[in-house]
Amino acid sequence: MLEIRPLGLDGVLEIVPKRFGDARGFFVETYNEERFSDAGIDLRFVQDNHSHSAAAGILRGLHYQLPPRAQDKLLRVVRGRVFDVAVDIRRSSKTFRKWVALEISAEKGNQILVPKGFAHGFVTLVPDTEVLYKVTDTYSPQHDRSIRFDDPAIGIEWPSLSGEFQLSDKDLKAPTLAAAEVFA
Repeated sequence: MLEIRPLGLDGVLEIVPKRFGDARGFFVETYNEERFSDAGIDLRFVQDNHSHSAAAGILRGLHYQLPPRAQDKLLRVVRGRVFDVAVDIRRSSKTFRKWVALEISAEKGNQILVPKGFAHGFVTLVPDTEVLYKVTDTYSPQHDRSIRFDDPAIGIEWPSLSGEFQLSDKDLKAPTLAAAEVFA
């Protein structure tokens, strides 16, 4: 019922639940704790988040929470498309500073699992994009952190879009990875 594909960094996975469709549309079970557990994904999600981005080129990230309030994230798109990025920010990891990207879309029905120890961000590829994501801990302003999306030490190859990216003030002021408080 689940197609799972590792994306090259420890624990970062593309998950594609099976869709059942007919002339009326489709049905899909986007999350089932037992099926995920059977696939080796044993997480307890405690909060669901929903973001809407009115335009293409809205960039959100790179975000994470520090321990003890770190979060695993399971993200999917219910309208539109995003270029989604996970960056390994575990200083002791052999893949520290490495990143992976995946296009996630409502049409594909795919999801990305971003584990603790990774910063996460996305840019919308089309207008009116809606993203839903589950997290394993609630939002904690004291543990919330961000890293510059364009940090040259990471070197994310964001897609070229007409016009500039739109970012929040928080994301525009985010530190580089070298200056950020990250995982050991």
